Amino acid sequence: MNTIKIPEILLPADADMSKWAVNACDQYTSDYDYWRETENNAAGAPSALNLIFPEIYLDDEPEKRIARINETMRGYLSGAVFKKIKGGFILVERETLSGTRRGIVLSVDLEDYSFESGAKSPIRSTEATILERIPPRVKIRENADIELPHVMLLYDDRENAVLNSVKRGEVLYDFDLMCGGGRVKGTYISNAEEVVKAFYALSDKPGSDNLLFAVGDGNHSLATAKTCWENIKKNLSYKEREGHPARYALAEAVNIYDGALNFEPIHRFVKTDKKQEFLKGFKPCGGAKAYIVVDGERTEIPFNGDIPAGIRETDEYIAGFLKTFGGAVDYIHGEEDLIKLTSLGVGILVPSIDKGDFFRLIIEGGNLPRKTFSMGEGYEKRYYIEAKALRRGI
Repeated sequence: MNTIKIPEILLPADADMSKWAVNACDQYTSDYDYWRETENNAAGAPSALNLIFPEIYLDDEPEKRIARINETMRGYLSGAVFKKIKGGFILVERETLSGTRRGIVLSVDLEDYSFESGAKSPIRSTEATILERIPPRVKIRENADIELPHVMLLYDDRENAVLNSVKRGEVLYDFDLMCGGGRVKGTYISNAEEVVKAFYALSDKPGSDNLLFAVGDGNHSLATAKTCWENIKKNLSYKEREGHPARYALAEAVNIYDGALNFEPIHRFVKTDKKQEFLKGFKPCGGAKAYIVVDGERTEIPFNGDIPAGIRETDEYIAGFLKTFGGAVDYIHGEEDLIKLTSLGVGILVPSIDKGDFFRLIIEGGNLPRKTFSMGEGYEKRYYIEAKALRRGI
């Protein structure tokens, strides 16, 4: 197995890290105030914000924003904003209200990843991939010189063998994150080869089905990276494909049994002025419970005890409602964030799946419904810190 690659990681050489690191681009997609605060915090300094495309702005002159991002990448590279970290991984320790979550920043071979339902590849998607979402993201990535990951890969390590194998080296960063993100510390891992062996041992366990990593966050981002690589390799010889930077994607790998890794539901918000029509037609049933929220008021409703099936049924109802009455749907991380929006429509607080069932569900049934779960609240998501080249010679 050659799924894992020891990357050459780019980190800011001399930046205010509290201004550099910003939250994942697919968070707070209906909250302009959050991103305005982020912009104010990062103003006047080198920042990852200038290298990413917050999805709240996807319909706001995207071509101009993409061109500006690519220009900024080139400027940061030529201006020596980055330094290179070679020969090892980075141990990331993220402090939030949930505790300290530990992950390892590494690269994975996109040849060993598939987002097709039922795939038996070492790296698998965990939710249905919406193919229509990939082309706009390809436009963002296809001419980029570097990538900054918010992808989090999950691995199944009840005995914590991988982290127990880690040897710590130099502390590379240690700072407070903006916008309530907590604190983060990054430490160089000096024995990367030993850690790789500990990872590979996990996929040899009985019942593992050759599954090494399940994509926890960033399904569509990794699918976009895969699509871009497939486009690039068409014009490369077999030898040229070996070691090409775009073949590998940077990600953070987290043990699913990490005590600070909480599985949170992703709630549904339907923006509509036909609230009563929505409520009249939505009649879920089952032994679990969910909540309908209108104008900030919660009402308990039954829900399918097979949580993925219940979410699939809910999404099918929403799709039919929107087709008939119009409106829009958004996927909201965090109960309070959803409740704030419900003056403009209807919120559905869905229950969470048990993370102990997660790998079994993927092995037995393939992809879960889109936006079934979130690993923690929005403020706990992976912030952009590390980067990796996508082209040779960088």
